[in-house]
Amino acid sequence: MSIEQRHRLILRQVRDRGSARVADLAEALGVSAVTLRRDVEHLAAQGLLTRVHGGVTLPRDTAAPVPPATKLTIGMLVPTARYYYPAMIKGAQEQAARAGARLVLGISRYDDAEDRAQVRRLVEGGMDGLLLTPSRQPDESHVEWLDGLRVPVVLVERRAELAGPASTLDAVASDHAHGAYLAVRHLAELGHRRLALVAYPSPTVPRVRVGLSAAASALGVTVAPEIVIDRERMDELVAGVVRLVRDQGVTGLIVHNDEDALSLVMHLGAAGVDIPGEVSLVAYDDEVAAFCSPSLTAVAPPKEEVGRCAVDLLITRLTHGPAAPGRHLALLPELWVRESSAPPSP
Repeated sequence: MSIEQRHRLILRQVRDRGSARVADLAEALGVSAVTLRRDVEHLAAQGLLTRVHGGVTLPRDTAAPVPPATKLTIGMLVPTARYYYPAMIKGAQEQAARAGARLVLGISRYDDAEDRAQVRRLVEGGMDGLLLTPSRQPDESHVEWLDGLRVPVVLVERRAELAGPASTLDAVASDHAHGAYLAVRHLAELGHRRLALVAYPSPTVPRVRVGLSAAASALGVTVAPEIVIDRERMDELVAGVVRLVRDQGVTGLIVHNDEDALSLVMHLGAAGVDIPGEVSLVAYDDEVAAFCSPSLTAVAPPKEEVGRCAVDLLITRLTHGPAAPGRHLALLPELWVRESSAPPSP
């Protein structure tokens, strides 16, 4: 552990407790009392700690100091760096660099146990705070884990549900319900009156469903039963979509995500379904939608801006501590109209 990391951990321990005994800090950090006293003297000389008999406290004029000469190190956990999250990582990295901070990445591969392992590694590595995207939406199983984190956390692209385990954390996420509303409104304005959602299960889909239902009610369109994407059974998926279009009168599809939308378009074309002549399609995520043939109309969450805002939220929390009000930010997606949507055929 470097001296800089040790100093950050000492300050974090004292911020969390308000005061601490030198012996306790030495034990917690696994260093000798002599080394710990030397660290304390250095931090006290900078005005970051106040020495008292046998221990240290925070200076009276601050509740959560951040050492001005120390470069902040931010840990960022994401489920993958291959889809959706590269843009978010880019936004976070650029914003961290502007603030003079370093970003350290952990990838969990959508595995709950790996979430915890990566976070533990980041915290033990001396991170000042975390940008946290668990593999799934936090639920009751996350309560003890989230409560046990001893560094400031910003929840990213996961909703801090009311009364949920993450409800008191700072959070920033795309408003996916609004994104679904944009898709429904676009199709309704083209004249489509019967729509369907085709979706691969993910933490995003529940909010897409909420937006779809609300938009359908507000705009006077009906929604057929959802088709859940099983990537191991593509033939069944295509047959189900064909039945929606040719037997149930569906003329507009919203497909999450757009990698699956691209695959579905190719298979529908092979089955003789014309897009947008027979059915219009709006993809969700806008990762590869523009590269399909036909190019796909798509909902585009503001991924880079989510990353930038997450860094800003965390730095504010690190700078001002518990005195700063908590914030839940919802950023609105945009809709990019391309070739896959058109008015329904007569």
